[in-house]
Order: sequence, then C-alpha cells, then structure tokens
Amino acid sequence: MPYKIHPLADVQTDNIGENTNVWQFCVVLAKAKIGSNCNICSHCLIENEVIIGDNVTVKSGVQIWDGITIEDSVFIGPNVTFTNDLFPRSKNADWIEVETIIRKNASIGANATILAGVEIARFSMIGAGSVLTKSTEPYSLWYGNPAQHKGYITPKGVVLDCNLVDAKTGNKYQLIDGELTIVR
Repeated sequence: MPYKIHPLADVQTDNIGENTNVWQFCVVLAKAKIGSNCNICSHCLIENEVIIGDNVTVKSGVQIWDGITIEDSVFIGPNVTFTNDLFPRSKNADWIEVETIIRKNASIGANATILAGVEIARFSMIGAGSVLTKSTEPYSLWYGNPAQHKGYITPKGVVLDCNLVDAKTGNKYQLIDGELTIVR
C-alpha cells in the first residue's frame, strides 16, 4: 500500500515509504525523507534536511528541524522539542546548524527537550519532560532536568539500575561492545 496523506496536511515531498501515514495539520518540506511504516501524527513539522527511517512513530506536536536524523523503529512522544542551533538569535545569517542523531530503537518521552548535537544511542530511553544535553550510550535510561544517566533498559522495557541489575528479579546483565545480554 502506498503512503497515506491526510487532506489537511501540507506534504511537499514524494520521498515517503509505503504504509506511512501523515495526519492532519502536518507540514513536511520538499527534501525530507520518511521511511516505510511510519506514523506522523497531527500538528508536526518536518523540515528539508531531515531523514526518518522505517517504523518510526512521531506523536503530535513535534517539530523536526534541519540536521536531525532519526533511524529505524524510534518512538518520539508528543510535544518533544528538538533544537538545531546551540546559540540561537533572530535573523542570524551566520548561524551554525548542529546535527542530532537518534539511533535505532530509541524512545523519547513526551515533552522532552533534545539539545542540538547529541546522539541518542540504540535502545536508549529519555524520560518524559527531560532536558537532554549529552549523548547517551546504548540501552541507557536518562531523565530529569538536566537529564542524567539513571540506569539501563532492555529492549523489552525492563529497567535496570546503573550496575545492570533488575531490582525485581535480581537478574544481572552485561553491556559489552554495545550489546546488552543477561548473565546466567
């Protein structure tokens, strides 16, 4: 099935994968790239120099500015705020766009703010309302203002402490070369 664009959306690109939905009151600029099986909820803005992978969910009220790359299977909660300029000024012709990368399977909670230049690693989770000012490592859990590393999280959503232990079961995990595995 080809992609679906709501009649009240302003989508200027044809570079959208199959089975992707773009809902009402979204604006997607001409050079944006959106993968397959994505859901772009209402009231979103996607600028030109944006790449969105496959199986991405962007909830309502998110603006994705130039210089932001979102890899496959990422969840972006409602009203997440991205920035792409570390020193913003009105009418500054010399501003410097700073790239931000959200790696595969990462999740960002509602109303989080992601500052320009960070990289959110694979399977990382950023808590709702957090202000992320630093890059993360794979499977890490960050929250607060400013966001701090509070532990780890498995692909199935099991929260681990900073020692990679599941407090509910006592199971111990290890993180080696960016891969999280349970220690038996």
